[in-house]
Amino acid sequence: MKSWKNLIDQINTIKNKSNDLVLELVNYQYGYVAWCIGNKKEEEAEKYLDLAEENVKFLEKGKYNLSMVNAYKAAFYGFRIGLNSFVAPFVGRKSMNCAKMAMQLDANNPFGYVQYANVQYYMPSMFGGSKSDALNHYLKAKDLMEKSTAISEDWNYISLLTIIGKAYWDLGNLQTAKMYFEKILKIVNDATYEWVKKEMYPQLLKEIKNKK
Repeated sequence: MKSWKNLIDQINTIKNKSNDLVLELVNYQYGYVAWCIGNKKEEEAEKYLDLAEENVKFLEKGKYNLSMVNAYKAAFYGFRIGLNSFVAPFVGRKSMNCAKMAMQLDANNPFGYVQYANVQYYMPSMFGGSKSDALNHYLKAKDLMEKSTAISEDWNYISLLTIIGKAYWDLGNLQTAKMYFEKILKIVNDATYEWVKKEMYPQLLKEIKNKK
């Protein structure tokens, strides 16, 4: 992640960036902020989330790829909840609405489906959340991604496979979860994705063994 952060900082210094490059930068910032939140680096997450939101505002003002803009807005609202759960009642609905807008603007944009699924997955069922519905949207996103080229080299695709595996695991379908984790380990260099190899996959195998 140090190399990832350095790449973000390097791109950020480029003046007069094209819209394509700004959108690419937002994608890197999105991944980095998610990692920071997952690793309890809240101050770092806040810093790079602020920068990412400014980039999204720039793209939105120029009406550039508004489906992706809304997908990232949905994600960033979710990050705000991750950093401070007390804001959930205020920004949770905004995240949902942006995810829906992303799908409406481009029905073939997998990222919109991912963000809608994320909202469904983490929203309590009493407020309308559904892990089963989330999984269906994750799978739709996977199908859309697999229609593109070089998906095995796309960190977004590998991340999505991980999420799907975890969703199957949470829903009690351990064998399908195992299949997804094994698929990931065949695609990705083990050294670059130790989270699945050394943590999730061994834990899943232990749970499967205990249920026999």
